[in-house]
Amino acid sequence: MTSPAPRRGRARTLGAGLAATGLTVGMIMASGALTPASAATWPSASGSQAVTATIKVSGTKDYGMLRLYGSGDLGTGSQDEDQGPILELAAGTTLKNVIIGSPAADGIHCLGSCTLQNVWWEDVGEDAATFLGSSSSNVYTVSGGGAKEASDKVFQFNGAGTLNVSNFAAQTFGAFVRSCGNCKTQYKRTINLNTIEATYKGSRIVGINTNYGDSATLKNITVVGDTSKKMIPCQKYIGNSTGAEPTTNGTGPDSTYCKYAASDITYK
Repeated sequence: MTSPAPRRGRARTLGAGLAATGLTVGMIMASGALTPASAATWPSASGSQAVTATIKVSGTKDYGMLRLYGSGDLGTGSQDEDQGPILELAAGTTLKNVIIGSPAADGIHCLGSCTLQNVWWEDVGEDAATFLGSSSSNVYTVSGGGAKEASDKVFQFNGAGTLNVSNFAAQTFGAFVRSCGNCKTQYKRTINLNTIEATYKGSRIVGINTNYGDSATLKNITVVGDTSKKMIPCQKYIGNSTGAEPTTNGTGPDSTYCKYAASDITYK
Protein backbone atom coordinates (compact mmCIF):
# COMPACT_ATOMS: atom_id res chain seq x y z
CA MET A 1 0.00 0.00 0.00
CA THR A 2 1.03 3.57 -0.35
CA SER A 3 2.64 5.20 2.61
CA PRO A 4 -0.31 6.33 4.71
CA ALA A 5 -1.28 9.93 5.07
CA PRO A 6 -1.08 11.24 8.62
CA ARG A 7 -3.98 9.69 10.49
CA ARG A 8 -6.49 11.82 12.24
CA GLY A 9 -8.77 10.82 15.04
CA ARG A 10 -12.38 10.32 14.03
CA ALA A 11 -15.53 9.86 15.98
CA ARG A 12 -17.12 6.61 14.85
CA THR A 13 -20.69 7.31 15.77
CA LEU A 14 -23.38 7.10 13.15
CA GLY A 15 -26.56 8.97 13.84
CA ALA A 16 -29.98 7.82 12.84
CA GLY A 17 -30.05 10.29 9.98
CA LEU A 18 -28.04 8.34 7.42
CA ALA A 19 -30.53 9.39 4.78
CA ALA A 20 -29.23 12.94 5.03
CA THR A 21 -25.61 12.27 4.15
CA GLY A 22 -25.60 14.43 1.04
CA LEU A 23 -24.31 11.70 -1.28
CA THR A 24 -26.17 12.52 -4.44
CA VAL A 25 -24.84 10.71 -7.48
CA GLY A 26 -25.97 7.58 -9.29
CA MET A 27 -27.55 5.58 -6.52
CA ILE A 28 -28.25 2.00 -7.53
CA MET A 29 -31.29 0.68 -5.75
CA ALA A 30 -31.56 -2.79 -4.30
CA SER A 31 -33.12 -3.96 -7.55
CA GLY A 32 -29.78 -3.25 -9.22
CA ALA A 33 -31.19 -0.63 -11.59
CA LEU A 34 -29.20 2.56 -11.96
CA THR A 35 -31.12 5.70 -11.13
CA PRO A 36 -29.54 9.00 -12.18
CA ALA A 37 -31.48 10.96 -9.57
CA SER A 38 -29.66 14.11 -8.59
CA ALA A 39 -30.76 13.85 -4.96
CA ALA A 40 -30.28 10.17 -4.18
CA THR A 41 -30.06 9.54 -0.46
CA TRP A 42 -28.00 7.09 1.53
CA PRO A 43 -29.75 3.71 1.46
CA SER A 44 -31.35 2.18 4.52
CA ALA A 45 -29.97 -1.14 5.69
CA SER A 46 -32.24 -4.18 5.64
CA GLY A 47 -30.45 -5.45 8.75
CA SER A 48 -27.01 -5.62 10.36
CA GLN A 49 -24.51 -8.45 10.76
CA ALA A 50 -21.29 -8.47 12.77
CA VAL A 51 -18.27 -9.96 10.99
CA THR A 52 -15.53 -11.40 13.21
CA ALA A 53 -13.44 -12.99 10.44
CA THR A 54 -13.04 -12.13 6.76
CA ILE A 55 -15.86 -13.54 4.61
CA LYS A 56 -14.64 -15.11 1.36
CA VAL A 57 -16.97 -14.58 -1.58
CA SER A 58 -17.08 -16.02 -5.10
CA GLY A 59 -19.56 -16.04 -7.97
CA THR A 60 -22.38 -13.52 -7.56
CA LYS A 61 -23.45 -12.39 -4.10
CA ASP A 62 -26.41 -10.08 -3.47
CA TYR A 63 -26.68 -9.02 0.16
CA GLY A 64 -30.01 -7.22 -0.28
CA MET A 65 -28.72 -4.05 1.44
CA LEU A 66 -27.51 -5.84 4.57
CA ARG A 67 -25.05 -3.87 6.68
CA LEU A 68 -21.82 -5.73 7.52
CA TYR A 69 -19.56 -4.34 10.23
CA GLY A 70 -16.37 -5.51 11.88
CA SER A 71 -16.26 -7.15 15.29
CA GLY A 72 -13.51 -8.86 17.27
CA ASP A 73 -10.25 -8.68 15.33
CA LEU A 74 -12.05 -6.70 12.61
CA GLY A 75 -13.74 -4.36 15.05
CA THR A 76 -11.01 -2.18 16.47
CA GLY A 77 -12.01 0.84 14.42
CA SER A 78 -8.32 1.35 13.68
CA GLN A 79 -6.84 3.12 10.65
CA ASP A 80 -3.74 0.93 10.83
CA GLU A 81 -2.25 -0.54 7.66
CA ASP A 82 -2.52 -4.28 6.92
CA GLN A 83 -5.84 -4.97 8.58
CA GLY A 84 -7.97 -7.80 7.27
CA PRO A 85 -10.95 -6.98 5.04
CA ILE A 86 -14.61 -7.55 5.83
CA LEU A 87 -15.03 -9.28 2.45
CA GLU A 88 -12.46 -11.00 0.23
CA LEU A 89 -13.63 -11.49 -3.35
CA ALA A 90 -12.21 -14.24 -5.54
CA ALA A 91 -11.36 -13.32 -9.13
CA GLY A 92 -14.51 -12.96 -11.20
CA THR A 93 -16.83 -12.17 -8.28
CA THR A 94 -19.78 -9.79 -8.55
CA LEU A 95 -20.87 -8.20 -5.26
CA LYS A 96 -24.20 -6.39 -5.08
CA ASN A 97 -26.26 -4.33 -2.67
CA VAL A 98 -24.29 -4.25 0.55
CA ILE A 99 -23.46 -1.60 3.13
CA ILE A 100 -20.10 -1.73 4.89
CA GLY A 101 -20.74 -0.23 8.30
CA SER A 102 -18.44 0.86 11.10
CA PRO A 103 -15.98 -0.48 12.09
CA ALA A 104 -15.06 -1.25 8.48
CA ALA A 105 -11.56 -2.77 8.91
CA ASP A 106 -9.96 -2.86 5.44
CA GLY A 107 -13.27 -2.93 3.61
CA ILE A 108 -13.26 -5.17 0.54
CA HIS A 109 -10.36 -6.91 -1.20
CA CYS A 110 -10.65 -8.04 -4.82
CA LEU A 111 -8.08 -10.75 -5.61
CA GLY A 112 -8.59 -10.31 -9.36
CA SER A 113 -11.23 -8.93 -11.71
CA CYS A 114 -14.39 -8.06 -9.80
CA THR A 115 -17.58 -6.01 -9.98
CA LEU A 116 -18.88 -3.96 -7.06
CA GLN A 117 -22.44 -2.85 -7.74
CA ASN A 118 -24.32 -0.57 -5.35
CA VAL A 119 -21.83 -0.96 -2.50
CA TRP A 120 -21.81 1.71 0.21
CA TRP A 121 -19.34 2.50 2.97
CA GLU A 122 -20.75 4.45 5.92
CA ASP A 123 -17.38 5.18 7.53
CA VAL A 124 -14.31 3.98 5.64
CA GLY A 125 -11.73 2.11 7.70
CA GLU A 126 -8.22 1.62 6.29
CA ASP A 127 -9.46 1.76 2.67
CA ALA A 128 -12.91 1.15 1.22
CA ALA A 129 -11.69 -1.37 -1.36
CA THR A 130 -8.30 -2.68 -2.47
CA PHE A 131 -7.78 -4.13 -5.94
CA LEU A 132 -5.18 -6.89 -6.24
CA GLY A 133 -4.00 -9.33 -8.90
CA SER A 134 -1.02 -9.47 -11.23
CA SER A 135 -2.66 -9.89 -14.64
CA SER A 136 -2.72 -6.89 -16.96
CA SER A 137 -6.08 -8.17 -18.24
CA ASN A 138 -7.76 -7.69 -14.85
CA VAL A 139 -10.78 -5.36 -14.93
CA TYR A 140 -12.20 -4.00 -11.69
CA THR A 141 -15.61 -2.32 -11.99
CA VAL A 142 -17.30 -0.15 -9.38
CA SER A 143 -20.81 0.88 -10.44
CA GLY A 144 -22.94 3.03 -8.17
CA GLY A 145 -22.62 3.39 -4.43
CA GLY A 146 -20.79 5.80 -2.18
CA ALA A 147 -18.26 6.20 0.61
CA LYS A 148 -17.53 8.77 3.27
CA GLU A 149 -15.06 9.57 6.03
CA ALA A 150 -11.94 8.08 4.44
CA SER A 151 -9.08 9.81 6.22
CA ASP A 152 -6.69 8.30 3.66
CA LYS A 153 -7.89 6.52 0.51
CA VAL A 154 -11.26 5.34 -0.78
CA PHE A 155 -9.97 2.98 -3.49
CA GLN A 156 -6.46 1.50 -3.30
CA PHE A 157 -5.21 0.04 -6.62
CA ASN A 158 -2.32 -2.31 -5.89
CA GLY A 159 -2.72 -4.83 -8.70
CA ALA A 160 -2.40 -4.68 -12.47
CA GLY A 161 -5.04 -3.91 -15.07
CA THR A 162 -7.89 -1.43 -15.36
CA LEU A 163 -10.14 0.13 -12.72
CA ASN A 164 -13.45 1.62 -13.86
CA VAL A 165 -15.50 3.65 -11.36
CA SER A 166 -18.82 5.23 -12.36
CA ASN A 167 -21.87 6.79 -10.71
CA PHE A 168 -20.19 7.00 -7.32
CA ALA A 169 -20.24 9.60 -4.54
CA ALA A 170 -17.40 10.21 -2.08
CA GLN A 171 -17.49 12.59 0.86
CA THR A 172 -14.49 13.56 3.01
CA PHE A 173 -11.40 11.66 1.93
CA GLY A 174 -7.66 11.92 1.37
CA ALA A 175 -7.50 10.38 -2.10
CA PHE A 176 -10.47 8.97 -3.99
CA VAL A 177 -8.33 6.55 -6.04
CA ARG A 178 -4.62 5.89 -5.58
CA SER A 179 -2.38 3.75 -7.72
CA CYS A 180 -0.01 2.21 -5.18
CA GLY A 181 3.01 4.45 -4.88
CA ASN A 182 5.40 2.10 -3.13
CA CYS A 183 4.23 -1.52 -3.41
CA LYS A 184 6.97 -4.16 -3.56
CA THR A 185 5.69 -5.22 -6.99
CA GLN A 186 4.59 -2.43 -9.28
CA TYR A 187 2.46 -2.47 -12.43
CA LYS A 188 1.09 -0.20 -15.10
CA ARG A 189 -2.43 0.75 -14.03
CA THR A 190 -5.28 2.33 -16.00
CA ILE A 191 -8.00 4.24 -14.14
CA ASN A 192 -11.27 5.49 -15.65
CA LEU A 193 -13.58 7.72 -13.59
CA ASN A 194 -16.98 8.73 -14.95
CA THR A 195 -19.84 10.51 -13.19
CA ILE A 196 -18.24 10.98 -9.80
CA GLU A 197 -19.38 13.37 -7.09
CA ALA A 198 -16.54 14.34 -4.76
CA THR A 199 -17.57 16.40 -1.74
CA TYR A 200 -14.92 18.46 0.03
CA LYS A 201 -12.95 17.89 2.14
CA GLY A 202 -10.79 15.87 -0.17
CA SER A 203 -7.16 16.21 -1.18
CA ARG A 204 -6.92 14.35 -4.51
CA ILE A 205 -9.41 12.67 -6.81
CA VAL A 206 -6.80 10.37 -8.33
CA GLY A 207 -3.09 9.74 -7.87
CA ILE A 208 -1.01 7.88 -10.46
CA ASN A 209 2.62 6.90 -11.06
CA THR A 210 3.96 8.33 -14.30
CA ASN A 211 7.15 6.27 -14.21
CA TYR A 212 5.14 3.03 -14.42
CA GLY A 213 2.98 4.25 -17.29
CA ASP A 214 -0.22 4.78 -15.30
CA SER A 215 -3.03 6.84 -16.77
CA ALA A 216 -6.27 8.28 -15.42
CA THR A 217 -9.22 9.46 -17.50
CA LEU A 218 -11.76 11.73 -15.80
CA LYS A 219 -15.24 12.44 -17.18
CA ASN A 220 -18.27 14.12 -15.61
CA ILE A 221 -16.62 14.90 -12.29
CA THR A 222 -18.58 17.10 -9.88
CA VAL A 223 -16.74 18.69 -6.95
CA VAL A 224 -19.02 19.97 -4.19
CA GLY A 225 -18.15 22.52 -1.52
CA ASP A 226 -14.61 23.29 -2.70
CA THR A 227 -15.01 26.97 -3.47
CA SER A 228 -11.24 27.53 -3.40
CA LYS A 229 -10.61 24.57 -5.73
CA LYS A 230 -8.11 23.00 -3.36
CA MET A 231 -8.94 19.45 -4.41
CA ILE A 232 -6.47 18.19 -7.03
CA PRO A 233 -8.20 16.31 -9.86
CA CYS A 234 -5.11 14.33 -10.87
CA GLN A 235 -1.84 14.13 -8.93
CA LYS A 236 1.19 12.61 -10.65
CA TYR A 237 3.88 10.78 -8.68
CA ILE A 238 7.17 9.02 -9.18
CA GLY A 239 6.42 5.67 -7.62
CA ASN A 240 8.86 3.11 -6.25
CA SER A 241 9.04 -0.50 -5.06
CA THR A 242 11.13 0.16 -1.96
CA GLY A 243 8.43 1.34 0.41
CA ALA A 244 9.72 4.91 0.39
CA GLU A 245 7.34 7.84 0.22
CA PRO A 246 6.63 8.60 -3.47
CA THR A 247 7.62 12.01 -4.79
CA THR A 248 5.16 14.23 -6.60
CA ASN A 249 5.57 14.84 -10.31
CA GLY A 250 3.12 17.58 -11.18
CA THR A 251 -0.63 17.95 -11.50
CA GLY A 252 -3.13 18.79 -14.18
CA PRO A 253 -4.23 17.41 -17.53
CA ASP A 254 -1.97 16.14 -20.28
CA SER A 255 -2.39 13.74 -23.18
CA THR A 256 -0.59 10.81 -21.59
CA TYR A 257 -1.14 10.45 -17.85
CA CYS A 258 -3.93 12.73 -16.60
CA LYS A 259 -6.54 12.70 -19.34
CA TYR A 260 -9.28 15.26 -18.89
CA ALA A 261 -10.29 18.76 -19.91
CA ALA A 262 -11.36 21.65 -17.71
CA SER A 263 -14.92 21.03 -18.90
CA ASP A 264 -14.84 17.55 -17.33
CA ILE A 265 -14.69 19.09 -13.82
CA THR A 266 -17.74 20.96 -12.50
CA TYR A 267 -17.68 22.86 -9.20
CA LYS A 268 -20.81 23.35 -7.10
